Amino acid sequence: MSDSILRAFTLKNSLKLLRPAAVLCSSVAIIFSGVFPLAAYYELSVSSLVITALLLLIGCILIHGVLTHALNDYADYLSGTDQLSPAMLSGGSRVIQEGRISPAALHRFGIGLTIVLIAATAIIALFGHYALAALLLIGIWGAVSYSLPPLRFSYAPLAGEWLSTFPSTFFLGLGGAWLMLGTFPQWAVQNALINALYCVAWVMVHHIPDLDADRQASPVKRTSVVWAADRWGIGYSRLPALVYLGLIALCVVWLLGTGRLWGAAGIAVMVALSVYWICRMDVRDPEQVTNCEKKLLLLAVGGAVWLGIFI
Repeated sequence: MSDSILRAFTLKNSLKLLRPAAVLCSSVAIIFSGVFPLAAYYELSVSSLVITALLLLIGCILIHGVLTHALNDYADYLSGTDQLSPAMLSGGSRVIQEGRISPAALHRFGIGLTIVLIAATAIIALFGHYALAALLLIGIWGAVSYSLPPLRFSYAPLAGEWLSTFPSTFFLGLGGAWLMLGTFPQWAVQNALINALYCVAWVMVHHIPDLDADRQASPVKRTSVVWAADRWGIGYSRLPALVYLGLIALCVVWLLGTGRLWGAAGIAVMVALSVYWICRMDVRDPEQVTNCEKKLLLLAVGGAVWLGIFI
């Protein structure tokens, strides 16, 4: 990686690319949801738990934060959607649009980081840490498949959320139990599933302000939100998020069936508030949608913490 590329990635530019508020709030909460029960309800080494949590956090920052945003910013710059975005919470990190990092430098950095991470994964696997290597590969797959051709799943309805976003967030939530126990306890699967589905629901709301920009992109960024709005009208742009919240409501029934009454109660409140806010917002007003996104992000943190405490 050339010196000119590295010089572009100052601390300020790197933090802007990372978008720490959204990444750390959602991802740290998901990690907590999967690791805290191990500390509270299992007799495990504290040092091992701390190391596991730190490994998940570092991987999350590198992959979910830096790599995902670098590749997505570059792909969305090429298609033109980020230039047309209202650019509140949506529309990328803006490091390209503000002239902080050139598109070519961002692309080379993203490809270089992908190669480094794949090499690190291979070395980790050679030392026998197969679960950690698998978690890294799933994360890398999510970042690359979401944005880069020929896959570029974010540009097709359903594909981006189910083939890229969901697997990476789901296994991030399972990572603590997988690394520490070598198994997937029921509570860990439930927590990871609910947190991943809520993350996808949030991403669906996140796409709403970019609806017109995504339609004008080349190629068209035909997200599930664009697909729903084109098929039934702009009011239905909120439908994908509501569908994923409906799946979480079904998970509440599962929680009740396994005796997690407090967990079910908290998630039921989270779903009800989310549906209320999403139905009340004006999908044509980017500021209202952005305010809804912020409230949903806080609910994501609260829900993940709640699930981690009440297993």
